[in-house]
Amino acid sequence: MLLLSILLLPLLGAVILTALPNSKRQGAGRFAIAWAVIPLAFVVMMRGTRPTPEGGILASWSLDWIPSANISLSFSVDGISWVFLLLTSLVTLFALAISSRFGLNSRGYCALILVMQSMLFGVFTAGHFIPFFLCWEMTLIPSYLLIRLWGGDGAPRAAMRFFIVTLFGGVCMLLGFLALQVSVGTMDFAMLHELAANKELASGVGEALKSTGYGGHYLLTIIAICVFFGLAVKIPVFPFHAWLPDAYAEAPTPVTLLLTGLLSKMGVYGLLRIFMMIFPEVLPGFAPWLTALAVITVVLGAVAALAQTDMKRILAYSSINHLGYCVLAVAAVAASQADRTAVSSSISGVILQAFNHGIIASALFFSVGIFEQRSGGLRSIDDFGGLRAKMPVFCGLMGLALFASLGLPGLSGFVGEFLIFNGVFGLVPWAAAVSLIGLLLTAVFLLRLLRKVFHGPLPSALESWTDLTTRERLLFVPVIALIVGLGVWPQAILHCINDDILRMLNHLLPSS
Repeated sequence: MLLLSILLLPLLGAVILTALPNSKRQGAGRFAIAWAVIPLAFVVMMRGTRPTPEGGILASWSLDWIPSANISLSFSVDGISWVFLLLTSLVTLFALAISSRFGLNSRGYCALILVMQSMLFGVFTAGHFIPFFLCWEMTLIPSYLLIRLWGGDGAPRAAMRFFIVTLFGGVCMLLGFLALQVSVGTMDFAMLHELAANKELASGVGEALKSTGYGGHYLLTIIAICVFFGLAVKIPVFPFHAWLPDAYAEAPTPVTLLLTGLLSKMGVYGLLRIFMMIFPEVLPGFAPWLTALAVITVVLGAVAALAQTDMKRILAYSSINHLGYCVLAVAAVAASQADRTAVSSSISGVILQAFNHGIIASALFFSVGIFEQRSGGLRSIDDFGGLRAKMPVFCGLMGLALFASLGLPGLSGFVGEFLIFNGVFGLVPWAAAVSLIGLLLTAVFLLRLLRKVFHGPLPSALESWTDLTTRERLLFVPVIALIVGLGVWPQAILHCINDDILRMLNHLLPSS
């Protein structure tokens, strides 16, 4: 019942918000913040009050929905799912907490964020494709409305592009799983994992669809490509990234946090739990294309960020670059599974990178939101300068987040990237070597941002600016604490996922 409570609590909170009388509208933001603390407490309780059982399942819940089609509403949480639940709880709470700083505390706004949180919980815990897909697609509705209704002047176009492109990706993924349902009679992830582990999935697909005249391996590859399209749009991977810069730039700052901190992680999670685990039979043939796309995503994301002056767009392209590392690690595992240690390092790095990027990006976009709020909407790096002398606390905190994004040792951004490159170098050395260009360019565009905004002459329009208020400093405290704490003690996350990674290794490398 604990898992069911976590899944439904945000929805219940959204219903309560919409039912609030008009006299209580002003308290909607405070209510949403207080309500968002409850699922966070439950997520922490799920991990902290019980030892990890055999099989690693911390909690589960299921209900037969359409038994004749072998469809059930099943959800379960292991260590990897728990990390993404924790990230969802933290980023959602942070987004709600900072919303009032930007005048965003209406009932509809807060309710939509809680609905999105509930759907994200469903994505990260679903054990069957149907509930996974329903939650996956349902995140589009609150995301679209949050961008469209509370975004900037270009929000309608950006929201529509976001909706159409990501809906197309979801349809591709649905087609792939419908083919599996027709072929092997199930869309249950555990059953598909078992068939894949026994190398029976390709033969099952080939036998069921032999009327097509194609072999099972070829057909399973086509299905894997369909599923990958759906995941790639969400991350996003080049060339499916076109929707992202406009959506991030036009969305209000707290919504941008949700887009980059959580919605992009849906794709990363899907690569780990669906793509790698269901399609190991065809991954080696798919690997060269996936590796090339990952390297292009890493390098071009950094090049595009270097060409921007708008801070939101710089960070938007930086997100593409940083999440490209996760795709690179998955591609490396697909390309070569000869080194068990390297595979383990790559997968651990993906999970750490996903979690840490969500926290770091939250701090950075909040910082950009402060620039926008105080300047009346300005956010070009050419509009600022000399702020280190005027706002030393703010510049120090944002500087920490920038250096964490750059991958400075001792901060959380370093650990995930190090594990990824440690694994990729052992599996696909050329891809790691080329991707280092992306790392170097990341340092260039982030240090350029830091230099132009924090140093140099202070524009006269900024003379009246003051440093962070006490409330703003308190909002920064938890994210900066996580950035520093996980940089010093990454085992806080790694300890939670070690057993699950071992099970993934046994699945991918059964002969080791």
